Amino acid sequence: MRKIFTITILVLIALTTGCSINHPVAKDYDQHLMKYGAETTLPKSNMEAEYLIGNKTENHNYQFRAATVGYAHVWIVEFGKILDKTINSDYVQSAFGSLEKGVGTNGNLVEFELESYEFKNYRAYTAINIKVLNSGSEIFNKTYRSEGGSQGGQMWGAGPFGMKNATLKSTKQSIDKVLEQFINDLNTNKLASK
Repeated sequence: MRKIFTITILVLIALTTGCSINHPVAKDYDQHLMKYGAETTLPKSNMEAEYLIGNKTENHNYQFRAATVGYAHVWIVEFGKILDKTINSDYVQSAFGSLEKGVGTNGNLVEFELESYEFKNYRAYTAINIKVLNSGSEIFNKTYRSEGGSQGGQMWGAGPFGMKNATLKSTKQSIDKVLEQFINDLNTNKLASK
């Protein structure tokens, strides 16, 4: 009984003194894409372009805690890393004629800039501004808003591993919705051929 009391006191001290367990989820995103990337089918565009991720997005760092797995856990979402890995995945690359990282000095450049990201209500909420420039002249500019699917079941039932997977899955779903809308706009506005 004394042993249980001592362990309980130590756990309470650790929780109340600010000890945190950090979970940078982007480091596990490659594995997540390998497992779930093939589940997504995007519309096709023949656009050939280079892409750029804006500085604000590259340096993005969003942290949150969730009661479902305990407040000692801090979930860290580095959206720029996740977006870059998504763009370079097979299912996104096959949706374009070509899409490579660069500065687009001669030809099309697609610029991605995160306007907002939040994980709440068991899902990711994302707003991304996408611009298309052709030889430096802006030919398209739109902000897309989306939300990933609710992951409450994973968050409540599978502990920290479930929480990491829930964060990655809902974030990927929100990015996929943005990319789908963007490609549809490219095709509707016939920007792919410019």
